[in-house]
Amino acid sequence: MAVPTGTFKTYEAIGIREDLADMVYDISPTKSPFMSNVKRGKCSQKFKEWQTDVLDSATAANKTLEGDDATTNTATATVRLGNYCQLADKVARVSTSNEVSTAAGRRSEMAYQIMKRSKELKRDIEKTLCGIQAADGGSAATARATAGIAAFLWNNQVKKGAAATTVTVTSGAPTTAPTAGTAGTFTEANLKTAIEYCWTDGGEPNMVLVGGHNKQLASAFGGIATQYRDNPQAGPATIIGAADVYVSDFGALNIVPSRFTNTANVYVLDTSTWEVCYLQPIQKKPLAVTGHSDRQMIFSEFTLKANSPEANAKIYTTTTS
Repeated sequence: MAVPTGTFKTYEAIGIREDLADMVYDISPTKSPFMSNVKRGKCSQKFKEWQTDVLDSATAANKTLEGDDATTNTATATVRLGNYCQLADKVARVSTSNEVSTAAGRRSEMAYQIMKRSKELKRDIEKTLCGIQAADGGSAATARATAGIAAFLWNNQVKKGAAATTVTVTSGAPTTAPTAGTAGTFTEANLKTAIEYCWTDGGEPNMVLVGGHNKQLASAFGGIATQYRDNPQAGPATIIGAADVYVSDFGALNIVPSRFTNTANVYVLDTSTWEVCYLQPIQKKPLAVTGHSDRQMIFSEFTLKANSPEANAKIYTTTTS
């Protein structure tokens, strides 16, 4: 059927207003499960240090003769560990013309850009903390770097492939990053071994931090009906395959997927033994105006503090797809 002659249609119209939703939709992930579940601390300078210690091994041979002289036990020195603060920033810059223009989805372009940069900075920090990066004291030409989780877990390791290495640190900061070997599949036996390592060394692991692929593998472990249970804090699990609490012989652990962790590693963590310490907490600062634009810097100076590395474990190098 033909349109009657002379009908003025939308195709010819010039004055129709645009239908632009007054909302900006952003699906970018922003959850930071590691930072959200560990302690927050402070730094007083760019190099954060702390001490760790252990008790002598328990022995059933602690027997003393009646009337004998007391024997002095040998004292051992504490271990002095450390990590460097990393300075990270994001800068938003908006022209003065853009700022005064009427915009859709936000009242202020600068405020919107600051919000975006702040979320991006938080994601950068989470990715750094959950990575394999080694510590670096930096120089006038090199930025300082804070060591990530993997660099501190040199003791309790489940190695998935030949050639994978981690350098043991006896003092100071871990300045050598672990290297990956031939990738292998993450298995339930690996998880059980890692949890036992933590428990034997005095840890109380409560989180298994994994990438998406390894989360799916964990959900498919054998005996899931008996080894997983509903999380009372999150409510009943409606799909058993998506249950996120693993009940081990040494307690229950939340299996937490993270988009920003190193996907080739599985971390078995006692979250009470970790801190994210700030020399400069996340904040914003206006920068000098150099023309017809305004700039705002969002920045932070942070480091990772591993109070008891032996209370944690890692499984590496796993397949990632």
